[in-house]
Amino acid sequence: IIAVSPKITEISSDISINEGGNVSLTCIATGRPDPTITWRHISPKAVGFISEDEYLEITGITREQSGEYECSASNDVSAPVVQRVKVTVNYPPYISDAKSTGVPVGQKGILLCEASAVPSADFQWYKDDKRLAEGQKGLKVENKAFFSRLTFFNVSEQDYGNYTCVASNQLGNTNASMILYGE
Repeated sequence: IIAVSPKITEISSDISINEGGNVSLTCIATGRPDPTITWRHISPKAVGFISEDEYLEITGITREQSGEYECSASNDVSAPVVQRVKVTVNYPPYISDAKSTGVPVGQKGILLCEASAVPSADFQWYKDDKRLAEGQKGLKVENKAFFSRLTFFNVSEQDYGNYTCVASNQLGNTNASMILYGE
């Protein structure tokens, strides 16, 4: 019998899936003797193998299960061969932090809205029911992947009131209200 090192001949492509969906990954390998195939999730919380054959099935995937999955083919002829598949789990925005803040007249004030989402959330700000436009006098809106910051350079009495941050992506939207008030 001629011993042949393992070789992964077919592996699933990277995929993007909405939270709650089902994922099926395949990893086919050749070699002599037939290689043993295992799958594992590359993540700080993962322990050991999550599948000990060519197929890995995940039903009702959660955001914590996103990341890289590694297929390993081994048969003791040589070191195992490994390949990875990236699984992206999409989920609607979730606002994790939005605090009211007190600022005296004439001072600089900041309202911050933090949201996690995949794909990243788009942010919009409203005062009462009026949308705040970027570049409005005395205001600055900064949007990043996981937060939006509304800065007032010189707070006036008119600025006090209720503000709403809306975070949205293709899967949905959510909002949070906060108050800018005087000291």
